[in-house]
Amino acid sequence: MNHRDPPGIIAPHVPADDWRRAQATGAPVVIVVQTTDSNGIPWRRVLIPFAIAGAAALGTWGLVVALCALFDAAAHAVTIIAGATGPIGIGGITLKLARAKTH
Repeated sequence: MNHRDPPGIIAPHVPADDWRRAQATGAPVVIVVQTTDSNGIPWRRVLIPFAIAGAAALGTWGLVVALCALFDAAAHAVTIIAGATGPIGIGGITLKLARAKTH
C-alpha cells in the first residue's frame, strides 16, 4: 500500500470506536483529507514581476518629470539673468541676449 500523508499533517486520526468497528466487520476505513493545493495560476509568482515592472516605470516617469522641471527652472533663470545683464560685447560685436519688455 502506497501511503502518503498530506503536508502539515503527521498522521490522520481515526476515532477508536470506528477503528474497532471496522476491524470487527472487515469494512474498509476511509479517511478524507482536504488539501489546499490549487490547480490555478500561482498569482504571487505572476504579480511580483508586474509590481517590479510597474515600480520601475513609475520611477522612470518620475525621473523624466524631475528633469523637465529642472530644465524649465534653468531656462527661466537664464532668461532672467540675460534680461538683467543687457547687451554683451566682445571685440566690437555686441550681442543682446534678451529683448527688453515694452508695455
